[in-house]
Amino acid sequence: MPHAALTATRRTPVTARSRALAHYRVDELAATVLADLATDWGRAPDGVMLGNCTGPGGNLGRNAALAAGFGGSCVGWGIDVQCGSGLAAVQQAAHQVAATGTTIFAGGAESASTAPTRSYNGVPFDRAPFAPQGFPDPDMIEAADALARITRISRERQEGYAVRSHRLALASEHHRWAETSWMVGNDRAARVVDDGPRRLTSESLRRFSPIIDVENATVTPGTTARISDGAAGVVVAPLESTDGPHWRIIASTLTGGDPAVPGLAPVEATQQALAHAGLAMDDMDVIEVVEAFAAQVIAFLEPFHLATGDAIDPRVNARGGAIALGHPWGASGAIALGTLMNRLSEAGPGARGLMTCAIGGGMGATMILEYNA
Repeated sequence: MPHAALTATRRTPVTARSRALAHYRVDELAATVLADLATDWGRAPDGVMLGNCTGPGGNLGRNAALAAGFGGSCVGWGIDVQCGSGLAAVQQAAHQVAATGTTIFAGGAESASTAPTRSYNGVPFDRAPFAPQGFPDPDMIEAADALARITRISRERQEGYAVRSHRLALASEHHRWAETSWMVGNDRAARVVDDGPRRLTSESLRRFSPIIDVENATVTPGTTARISDGAAGVVVAPLESTDGPHWRIIASTLTGGDPAVPGLAPVEATQQALAHAGLAMDDMDVIEVVEAFAAQVIAFLEPFHLATGDAIDPRVNARGGAIALGHPWGASGAIALGTLMNRLSEAGPGARGLMTCAIGGGMGATMILEYNA
């Protein structure tokens, strides 16, 4: 049975909902990335797996494959694992590649701007449930605020982390330009850039009020990732078919935990991944965490001694994260995975790294990669 490896990564810019990418459907965003991956790989894939949260209807993987010009023989899958969808698609693609020896383009795409309106028994609702009736089903903002209280992460620490994310994103602007698919959709003249990173200070963040109206709430818009549009993907191919630089999957986990506290689930997912790989956090050269909320990231870092007071381990999100760039839900896992891949290639052959994300409903996902030239 062949082993799976990642050989290329691409993404669109990430822009806020109703901004520069607002007039592109989610399949158009995804098709842009897929077409560029085909150029990198040298041919079309056998299949496409794409994660998505807002449910545009139809099979996103198949629709985007056709839109990318891959022809009727290219199969497709759509995957919904909430904020873990982009990473889960890559995980499932690796299983498919290992089982069949085919090549899959996998990742995620989200267009919050064009998401369909939905209702239940005639009553509009903003999101699908993360858990069924009888189980805790907190909104993610409520869950993040509760997590901050449970773990005693102050508003000041959250704001300090948010400032760091924006500062590092701005400092790595040249990297982001080099890694982005510039031409979006069928508009070959379109040149869109990430619109999230700002020059923030802790003082400027203090003007924000907490999002939820409860006593001692600490999560504010400034320490939360913006709802955004974007897409990202990777080439997942049999290791034996790669004749150049590639990223070998050392370990990959998807774990379940308490749906009331989804922000802690990545801890278990990462512990399992490290144990499976026979490695420790000290063995990681690069670490990427999907930044939905500053409190959630710090709560993940502390058990691994990656955050002490205001100090954050420099291996963590060295180019900023979703708090600065934005959070296109179904794509964010694939975006962070692509950043991990690019940072590992800069670190050099043999470099290892992990990425992880928290998932609505109380799950966590982690993947560990090793770069080989």
